[in-house]
Amino acid sequence: MLFLALSGSLRRASIHSAVLRAAARLAPPSIEVHLCAVLGDLPLFNPDDLDAPGDAVQRLWRAVAQADALIFASPEYAHGVSGTIKNALDWLVSFGPFALQPVAVINTSPRAHHADAALRETLTTMAARLVEPASVSLSVLGAHLDEDGLVDSPELAPAIRALLLALADGVERARGLDAALPRHAL
Repeated sequence: MLFLALSGSLRRASIHSAVLRAAARLAPPSIEVHLCAVLGDLPLFNPDDLDAPGDAVQRLWRAVAQADALIFASPEYAHGVSGTIKNALDWLVSFGPFALQPVAVINTSPRAHHADAALRETLTTMAARLVEPASVSLSVLGAHLDEDGLVDSPELAPAIRALLLALADGVERARGLDAALPRHAL
């Protein structure tokens, strides 16, 4: 199973990216987690460019289409998601393979509840399948942990593994729902 991880932070020392990289290392053999590297290369969304979106957008679309599920981790800026995540979502809003995609949201700071709520609302509006058991708050901000520290953490590593397994279960449930639908409904 392939999960595409999207970090809302472009900082080299981003805790959001560190959590997603740790998830890739903690994933069981049946799950691959790939960090989406194209978000910083995306042009600002312009609907006029949808017919000829450029290489970065096409790479994002291919990665989303190939993924079984998506994992989002975004910092909170001014009570909202980062511009990086918002721009990526704008490019995905009319992209067919995104609809009904199982998604998880990782919140790295319990006090960042505005961005978490906003991201969940946007994803739901875009017809993503939010997998609640895989959408968690992890108390990472201020813990002074890097990727290695997250992988070695006796509290956080099991929580990250559990969310990956919950997302895999959500993918399997979604496949079951899709199989039960008449073909013309998909």
